[in-house]
Amino acid sequence: MPKLSDLLVPAPLRKTPKPGEKGVPKTPAPQDLKDNPPEQQTEFGRLGEQALEAPTEALAWVDQRMAASGFLTGMLFRKVPKGTNWFYTLGSATLIAFVVQAITGVFLAMFYTPSTTQAYTSIAHINNDVFLGQFVHGMHKWGASVMVILIFLHMGRTFFFGAYKYPRELNWVIGVVLLILTMTMAFTGYLLPFDQRSYWASIVGININGTGPIVGPYLSDFLRAGPEVGATTLSRFYAIHMLLIPGLIAALIGAHLYLITKLGISAPPWIKAEEEPELRESRV
Repeated sequence: MPKLSDLLVPAPLRKTPKPGEKGVPKTPAPQDLKDNPPEQQTEFGRLGEQALEAPTEALAWVDQRMAASGFLTGMLFRKVPKGTNWFYTLGSATLIAFVVQAITGVFLAMFYTPSTTQAYTSIAHINNDVFLGQFVHGMHKWGASVMVILIFLHMGRTFFFGAYKYPRELNWVIGVVLLILTMTMAFTGYLLPFDQRSYWASIVGININGTGPIVGPYLSDFLRAGPEVGATTLSRFYAIHMLLIPGLIAALIGAHLYLITKLGISAPPWIKAEEEPELRESRV
């Protein structure tokens, strides 16, 4: 059978010519390769390289289908205005506090029983019998106070730095809602141990809510879930604390971060914008 000319064969199917054939120069091997030839890779080494590349290939496979690299690039590589300082980390610190609260809350829920007769006993069991239970309970208990303090500091920084102004008004509104939800989560979680202090403090809080105009009495009846604080109240507080509030906070944090990425970070009020040289020359 006659051999086809290379001009008729598509480029991907052409056989690569060897050195010294068809105009390809035959260059000698470098001297260092002659003296120290590369070692042949063993099968074990080849498998090791494939194992090291497996996580990268898996992430690339996921990224091709989700196109998440563009979003992550916008989140992690952003222009930061001059004059930023440690006050700008209060939002990230509040987010970390919420993540800690969510993780420790999941572990506590594995041993907690939302019952008026067993709630206090289950908390005592967590602190006295469960491995690292007292440590996790302490992180959750004191982490709630830390989160409340951090979110107030973050809101104060936003207000005094004027970061609530155009075009960030919607982000400010979301932050106010997050503040209210954080206080609600702290209030509903206070009753869960169901000891004397949490019981009477929750009654005081519910009565204070009942003094609000128009919606106050309805809100108090909703939180109490009955004529007095009891088993139904504890179940309702537990559902609000564990399911409703964390879901709303997570969704609003996502919207909050999206707007921060979209609109950028506001510069401190004492930093004035530098005028472009072209504009300065045009005025002259």
